Amino acid sequence: MKQRYLLLLVFAVLLFSSKAPAENIRTLRTMEQQKPSNPYYSRTDTAKLNLPDAVWKKVLSPEVYAVARQKGTEPAFTGKYWDYTGKGTYYCAACGNALFRSDAKFASTCGWPSFFEEVRKGSVTYIPDRSYGMVRTEALCGRCGAHLGHLFDDGPPPTGKRFCMNSVVLDFVPDRHGSKTGQ
Repeated sequence: MKQRYLLLLVFAVLLFSSKAPAENIRTLRTMEQQKPSNPYYSRTDTAKLNLPDAVWKKVLSPEVYAVARQKGTEPAFTGKYWDYTGKGTYYCAACGNALFRSDAKFASTCGWPSFFEEVRKGSVTYIPDRSYGMVRTEALCGRCGAHLGHLFDDGPPPTGKRFCMNSVVLDFVPDRHGSKTGQ
């Protein structure tokens, strides 16, 4: 609520400033696409980030840090997006990288948000994971390397893939006026 009030206040100031209205709107959209506490968060920048964990620990919430940087997992059926059905785009909560569209999300009984494909090639990267005596494929943010969850081969057509993600490392942005990009 506080953040919305602040954005409205900023919008009003920009609206009545000497800038042209179109420039004011671009500035407001840029502000909406960043997190004030995290200077590395951007929903438009796709440049790779290679930051030490000490930096991430300063800019991420403890919950996001525990999953994104320490490869934690939220309990099944507890994440805010496991059964969410809104239309829009899911972004990396650590860096803002676009990861999945809602039309690639499907109802899975695993207890975590599940998707059958990434938003674009390279938005998610993969490495083998042999932890806990299992053989799995770890899914990482293609921009910042944050742990997102795991990839399995038991998803629906057309890909047969199931990206089993942790809600805490996802930011959801609803579509505006039918936009396909979520921005």
